[in-house]
Amino acid sequence: MGATLLDAVVLLVLAVVLVAPGVVLTAVSEGGALGIILLIVGVLAFFVVSLLYASFFMQRDGEHNGQTLGKQWVGIRVVRVDGQPFGWGPALLRELAIKQLLFGVVGGFFLSIPTLLDWLWPLWDDENRALHDMVASTRVLRA
Repeated sequence: MGATLLDAVVLLVLAVVLVAPGVVLTAVSEGGALGIILLIVGVLAFFVVSLLYASFFMQRDGEHNGQTLGKQWVGIRVVRVDGQPFGWGPALLRELAIKQLLFGVVGGFFLSIPTLLDWLWPLWDDENRALHDMVASTRVLRA
């Protein structure tokens, strides 16, 4: 949970950096076209960055493989149960397809109950694995 909050802070800073110039220019130019275009580009860039943030960091080579910045700061890492390092494929599967699309978007249509279960599942699982870890064949360990 702490790693997720730290990653959210990183994404918040990125959102400000990417969107603020468009907001400021739109305000200064009283809704001018350039400001609005810059704002739209900033929002779209943040959307792409937020989708790929975790996958990008998870697939790094070396000692930080399986770690986002938040996971790195709290001293945990995600490992594949087959012992292989994270690459783009497993990282995109776990972070984008399962966590964001399946539990985030699809779970939202069911009053976020699947997302809540995903967050709570480690409390009663023998290996402390969340549902997304089971689907992606991963587990979280101390780094």
